[in-house]
Amino acid sequence: METHLTPFEGKDIRKIEHKGEWFFSIIDIIGILTDSKDASNYWTMLKKRESELSTICGKFKFLAPDGKMRPTDCANTEGVFRILMSVPSPKAEPLKQWLASLGKQAIDETENPELLSERQAELYRAKGYSEEWVRRRMQTIETRQELTDEWKQRNVKENREYAILTATIAKGTFGLTPSEHAKFKGLDRQNLRDQMTPLELIFTALSEEITKRVTIQNDAQGFGENYEAAQKGGQITGGLVAKAEKEIGEKIVSSDNFLGLKGSEDATLSTQTNE
Repeated sequence: METHLTPFEGKDIRKIEHKGEWFFSIIDIIGILTDSKDASNYWTMLKKRESELSTICGKFKFLAPDGKMRPTDCANTEGVFRILMSVPSPKAEPLKQWLASLGKQAIDETENPELLSERQAELYRAKGYSEEWVRRRMQTIETRQELTDEWKQRNVKENREYAILTATIAKGTFGLTPSEHAKFKGLDRQNLRDQMTPLELIFTALSEEITKRVTIQNDAQGFGENYEAAQKGGQITGGLVAKAEKEIGEKIVSSDNFLGLKGSEDATLSTQTNE
């Protein structure tokens, strides 16, 4: 499952889709409500004071500051509303309205899935990403979804097995796992793909498209066979990366990231300048 970021008053809230429903990082919600420097501790103390809150949350893996995927307490929309009742904050009401608007969006997007894609693209544009980058990023989202749909149908378990297969593809393609790639870019908890250059996005999408086709061709079933398909997909794309680097005289993997452009006048991503 892929982590998504959704903005609220200038801050990002991590969320993940599970069984057709969005789950939000409670730590991110608490951080916004309280402006606490240690939202994790605040949430821990809140659960001790109101033990029933532990029953409304589940754990999903998000990228942690150390670059590793770590279990994080998450809640669906109903659960977040319950937490808002327990945290006195002037931002509670705006958050309720924000959640309500997300609910309407979800209904609209169920009726017209293209709205979801366009809304995500608009969020990227609003942050200053170039049109070229947005096109590449949306392609990776579509390709990723198609691949995970295949995994789901082929009895691959979500979370841990998805993460292993993804890391296998990336390692074969770039010589780096996603956590290593994020560390190379100097990222904290940011979504790695949101910080990739257009060339990195192109080869990421290509690697997952090739892996999907290998998976289908071999009719891979279960984790073991899909692991072999992931290895092959990564190896094929890794060979293409090596050829491309030799021809253009530069490395595909770049330390550039979009964070370097924040506050600058030119927010256009480039593979030759800072993103």
